Amino acid sequence: MKKKLSYRDKLVELAYIYDVKEIKDYEKSRKNLTSGQLELILKKNKIIIPKDYKSNFFRDTFVKPISKAKSNLQEYKEEKIKAKNRFLRKAENLKYDTKRNINRSIHNLWLGLGKIGLNFLNIIPKLGSVIFKFFGDLFTDIFNGIYNQQIDPKKARNVIIGFFVIVFATSITISGINYFSNDGTAIDVQVKKPETKKPDLKKEAVKKPEVKKPEIKKEKKQPQVKKEAKKPEIKVKRKDVNELILPDLNLKTETVLNLFEDVDYKLSEVRAEKLVKPIYFTQFPKDLETIQSTKLKKETFIQIVLPLVVAENERIIEDREKLKVLSEKKYTTDLEKQWLRQKLLEYKVKKGDLKELMTRMDIIPTSIALAQAAKESGWGTSRFALEGNAIFGQWTWSGQGIAPLNRESDKNHKILKFPILRASVKAYQNNLNTHKSYKNFRDKRQNLREKKKKLIGLELTDTLKNYAQTGSEYTKKLNQIILQNRLTDFELVKLVGSVKQVELSS
Repeated sequence: MKKKLSYRDKLVELAYIYDVKEIKDYEKSRKNLTSGQLELILKKNKIIIPKDYKSNFFRDTFVKPISKAKSNLQEYKEEKIKAKNRFLRKAENLKYDTKRNINRSIHNLWLGLGKIGLNFLNIIPKLGSVIFKFFGDLFTDIFNGIYNQQIDPKKARNVIIGFFVIVFATSITISGINYFSNDGTAIDVQVKKPETKKPDLKKEAVKKPEVKKPEIKKEKKQPQVKKEAKKPEIKVKRKDVNELILPDLNLKTETVLNLFEDVDYKLSEVRAEKLVKPIYFTQFPKDLETIQSTKLKKETFIQIVLPLVVAENERIIEDREKLKVLSEKKYTTDLEKQWLRQKLLEYKVKKGDLKELMTRMDIIPTSIALAQAAKESGWGTSRFALEGNAIFGQWTWSGQGIAPLNRESDKNHKILKFPILRASVKAYQNNLNTHKSYKNFRDKRQNLREKKKKLIGLELTDTLKNYAQTGSEYTKKLNQIILQNRLTDFELVKLVGSVKQVELSS
């Protein structure tokens, strides 16, 4: 019986088969090489080691069957989970189909009843004509019989008198009914007449203040009559709506300030109540820099940018809460999986790492966003902010942008431009939440979350050194802007549920 060779002996035999001189020399000199050394020499000589060489009794007898059983068990579990998901989807589809079929049945029943009613109404005229014809023929036959046949005059007289008595009584009854019904309708007409006049009085009362408002505005700018016709006029229509989006109408600063007065939008009240009205400007006023008062200019800039930042932060918070719920669920629906895939792409997270997605999907403190917007856009007066709605000075090498005037000749970067201001805010937040340069910012923010502390801008500004070439000087400037303008007061600000609706008509 042939002796079973060990793994090392098989490697030596393989070396003799391929005539590996180095191993032969070692064997001749009786130097015992280990299995690992033999493998390295064989691989160096580009000799492939067969897989069955590494097999042994323990692996073949115990390891492989156990691993195979584990894989079969895992496949069985996955198959059961898939079957359960299929059953749940079928049950959900059955529920929706049943509901849809019931609604369709009720709809068809309603249509059938309507058709029956219409057919019945169509029968009534025919039924009336048949009844009229029957009684007409009956009375015609009676009178013809009286006229053609010899009947007792007394009986004929009694029949005629009785007929006219019936006709007279019927006429009195019908006229009485008509009289009382006409009295009721006459009363209705008299009641309705004053109601038709009341709305006319209201319209006249509403129109009067609308005529007076434009007259006050015209007195302010009498020299330029043509420009006044093109400028948007502010009209308050309703008191409560969800939000107000102001279109691209080349607004003037005076119009914006009048708007803030009309809707009672003041930063002092925002600081006290921690609520801001959802007024979304699509662009800055072109003449914002003409405001002489520096304080008023800064407050106007904050009033424009603050609702945009808060709105985007609240959107992120909603997504974050949804992610928490889905990460705790054992099974997710197809729509939920699609949402997760979309968010993983949006936040540039690889390998479906939900923990990393939770770290990146978080708000930017309002004070930091306002300070960086003020620094990068010159409080809304820079060329990039006015021409391209670029509040945060983000660079681009491929997208649409505005070339800086003082750009060096060997550089080709541009400042990324946006269609509206809110798009700039969203891109800025996505940049801080995804770019590798701001990983320290995200890690420190996550540490504050784990310690259940509030996200305050002054505690995170030191992690934004990579945002500008000046490094630490840039972060010092951000801290200075936050402190001087009391931007920490806006950290906890939220959007209110309603605001006065204002329409701008050009």
